[in-house]
Order: sequence, then C-alpha cells, then structure tokens
Amino acid sequence: MPEENRLTSPSPGITAALRSRVLRGLGIDGTPPANLDGLRRVYNAWSRHVPFDNVRKLLALRTGSPLPGRDAADFFEPWLGSGAGGTCWSGSNALHQLLCSLGFNARLAAGSMHDLEIRNHGTVIVTLDSAEYLTDSSLLTYEPLPLAARLHTYRDGLNSVEVEPGSGSHVVWTRGPHQSYPIPCRVFHEPITRETALSNYENSRRRSPFNHSLYALRSLPGRMILLRGSTRFERTHAGVSTRTLNPWELREALHADIGISWPLIDAWTECGALAASLDPPDGPEPPHTHPPEARNVPPSLRPGFSLTSSGSLPR
Repeated sequence: MPEENRLTSPSPGITAALRSRVLRGLGIDGTPPANLDGLRRVYNAWSRHVPFDNVRKLLALRTGSPLPGRDAADFFEPWLGSGAGGTCWSGSNALHQLLCSLGFNARLAAGSMHDLEIRNHGTVIVTLDSAEYLTDSSLLTYEPLPLAARLHTYRDGLNSVEVEPGSGSHVVWTRGPHQSYPIPCRVFHEPITRETALSNYENSRRRSPFNHSLYALRSLPGRMILLRGSTRFERTHAGVSTRTLNPWELREALHADIGISWPLIDAWTECGALAASLDPPDGPEPPHTHPPEARNVPPSLRPGFSLTSSGSLPR
C-alpha cells in the first residue's frame, strides 16, 4: 500500500484554534456546554451546515489520492474552504473529534444501513449521565436521538424518525428525500476504534454506493435537498419534487443548493465525476424494505401501534 494511504495512529484530534473556526462556521457563538442543551446546539448546527456528500471522495478515487477526511483537520479545513462535507466514516470521525474537544463523552460506533447484518455505516454515540444519544453525521436529523429502552419517535413536519430498541442495538428508521418508505439502520452500542473506522473507510474503496456518481444531501430550514446522480430531489412540507438536471444545472445545484465552491466543482468536473453522474445508476439498487416481513416495517406501521407508547424529544 502506498505510504500516503497507510492508517495512522493515534488520532490527531482537533486543535483549539480549528475548533473555534469550526464553531464559527457552524454559526455557534461561544463554547457550548457539555450537556444535553449543548449537544442539541452542536448537532442542530451540524445538520444545518454540513452536507453529507461524496464530492471529495469521487475526486480522490478518480485521481488516485488518499481518501479525504481521514482526520478532523482534513475534514474541517476543506469544509470551511469549499463547503464540502463527506461520507459516513469521515463525517463521524470529524464529529466525534469535535464533540470530544468540547468535553462530551462521545464514542465512535458502527451501524448496518438497511439492516443487512454487515457493519457498513459509521456514527457517533454520546453518553450524558446515564443516557445515550445518537448524533449521526449522515442522517442530519437535527435532534440527538435517545437510545432508550422504549421506542422513541421524532417528527418535525419534515423529518420522521423512529428509534426502536433491540438487544445490544437500536434500529433507526429514516426516510431520505428520494425514498417513499423508511429504511432501517441498525446501530450497535459497542464502541469502535478510530483505526477500525479508518479501515472500514479504506475498504469502501472497493465497494460503496458512493464510489461512482454524485450523492449530496443538504438539510435546510423547511426543506431537504438531495442530488443523486443527475436527479435533484427536494422535500418540503408540501411534498417531494423531482427534476433531472443537465450538466450545467447539476454544477449550479452543487453550488447553490449544497454550498460547494466553484474551484472544487471545477476539479470534480475535470476528473470525470460529472460525466459519470450523468450515467444511468451503476450496479444493483439497494434492497427495498417494505411489508410483508415485520422486521422490514417501521414500528408506526405495525398492527397495534400506539403513538402514546412512544417518547419524543421536545423541540
């Protein structure tokens, strides 16, 4: 393996100077306290300001470069300069380092997107007193989600999330702007090391839904926008709109909707990622989760479900 692609240890963390710049970029004044109110402030700001996107990953894969965002500085410096975020492994590592630098008891954890019994998703769990909260860098749910012993539901008119307890795990049901039905992500409670997260990230070079064409999600007040290939999805309180974009419109949407800088968009275009994003989807679609199997149905759609049996964080 080339020297620049080797995993490094220990984690470099995040400097006080970089943390201050990141907090300003998130629109946070001062230093949030390491309590639930502070966690809400940080995660709400992350959900509003940091996109989930594969722009830099596509550029790295097509130019033979190291995967981006392998440490907090390599995630946050480009985000501050170009507006690009990252995928789950890089985003969770950066969010984890930010929360730890603020005094939170945070740990890296793994999940199984689509509940496929393989650990294909990186995330962050925060412990506050005796309670645990999921702060996922990719799902952008605005609220930290309690991993409690009973079902938790969160709805704000735009997002609908259900967190279902299990043995040593929780299943988190969410729905992206392009999805008509909720999909599950099983989150495992045990911590993983930074080395494990980086190894999983490196392994994603070989197989990942984010290795061929554009995937860029931005959560904004009152709307969520997803660019998936050449298709633009927008969910608002009124519903979902879908439009196929031409190359010029796709570049403009990356800038106007997702917040990516023009120099990065130009580099992304020149490496061939724009052309690839105009191609038909490559490879099989991810599995659809829908009835009749009970495990593929979110709790609210199961017979006998009562909303009064679930808890919800106040807004």
